[in-house]
Amino acid sequence: MIFSPEMLTLYAITDNACLRGRDLAEQVEFALQGGVTCVQLRDKELDTDELAEKARVLVPICHRYGVPLIVNDDYRAAMLAGADGVHVGIEDAPVAEIRRIAGEDFIIGATAKTVEQARAAQKMGADYLGVGAVFPSPTKKNAIRITPEQLREIAASVKLPICAIGGITAENVCEISGCGQRGIAVVSAVFAADDVRSAAELLRKKADDDPRFFRLSDYEREQKHTALTIAGSDSSGGAGIQADLKTMTMNGVFAMSAITALTAQNTTGVTGVLDTPPDFLAAQIDAVFSDIRPDAVKIGMVSSAEIAEVIADRLVYWKAENIVVDPVAVATSGSALSSDTAYDAVKRLLFPLAEVITPNIPEAELISGMKIASADDMEAAAMAITDKFGCATLCKGGHATNDANDFLCCPDGTSYWFEGRRIDNPNTHGTGCTLSSAIAAGLAKGLPLEEAIAQAKEYISGALAAMLDLGKGSGPLDHAFLLQG
Repeated sequence: MIFSPEMLTLYAITDNACLRGRDLAEQVEFALQGGVTCVQLRDKELDTDELAEKARVLVPICHRYGVPLIVNDDYRAAMLAGADGVHVGIEDAPVAEIRRIAGEDFIIGATAKTVEQARAAQKMGADYLGVGAVFPSPTKKNAIRITPEQLREIAASVKLPICAIGGITAENVCEISGCGQRGIAVVSAVFAADDVRSAAELLRKKADDDPRFFRLSDYEREQKHTALTIAGSDSSGGAGIQADLKTMTMNGVFAMSAITALTAQNTTGVTGVLDTPPDFLAAQIDAVFSDIRPDAVKIGMVSSAEIAEVIADRLVYWKAENIVVDPVAVATSGSALSSDTAYDAVKRLLFPLAEVITPNIPEAELISGMKIASADDMEAAAMAITDKFGCATLCKGGHATNDANDFLCCPDGTSYWFEGRRIDNPNTHGTGCTLSSAIAAGLAKGLPLEEAIAQAKEYISGALAAMLDLGKGSGPLDHAFLLQG
């Protein structure tokens, strides 16, 4: 299992004394049901073989919930059991040595109590840091206390995600709000509780309800926002990933791509499509998320059901956020880009994952099964789509209905009209790709959906108004219009 910072959200460490004779596997499963995102097996009384045997029981339970199992201190036991990683203390085996033996995909956490220790662990190749004790700990009574100011200083000094540990309970967890941690590690607060599932649920709710709690560290907040486009390649550069990369860049985010298909196309039509092998698409997505995690994801051309299945599987695995789906079925030139089975898979698998989908009038008709000839029809179709799939729907009015005004329907029942001006420009190749990518860029920067849409519409209006005229058919937009003059 490849490490991601979200695994640290609620990190639960087992303790025999806390369990009070209860079955370990059963209580771990209760914790997972309550929202635990990482489990560490800690039992200092066992030798390597005994610890490995105990870990083997927990590995399939954790993996059933998509959660890693980490073994405390003993990386050999972790490797024997097929566990996902190890957490080592300051005096344990060097991180660099474990990395050399266990490989790049083996998760390694390290304890740090000072900035110097944190930087040293980062240099040696640790994936995350455990920093504490942030409160007096009933399981480590002599632990050195780390103040909120020290926690914040350590978080700001390294790139690694920080997991705060030590004496954390539902009653005091909000006292470390805004200190830069990406998660909390608990022992007795979960496993000493009479109802382990409820205890985990309460901790998750306390932290999740505080918008400042999982604040990024000072280092992370200085980093550029990122977005991933999962789409087809347009050899003429006006649509597909080429349009997406230009748009995301011009809207201030670092753009990355996973290519679903190669197309031979230009402004007059599509002459060939070569699908990416599904396993290679999965490898592209994994490569991006495991290194430079995207703050938003835009999905465009999906030409087969197998491709849709791979995208859904990897986005669920990586717990992707701010997903924008442009349900493209036909290119501006009129060429089909998706089969019926692929489109059905997109609706079934990808729409429910999306923050928003962005169908034009023909696509909204296809998805809703309704004829759209007026503004009222746009509202009805968008509401029907949102009700069915549970995602926000932006029904775009650029196909001769209601001028260039777009209607947004949200799952909570709110709705908005976004007014736009129709620009007399026949060159509209890639407008759908451009708008959806601009929305994704806005979401990546933390904008509310309505604001991201409003800014995206301003950008696409400028790109159209630049009146770029290339090609023999419906030409591309001028994505770099802001650089002129």
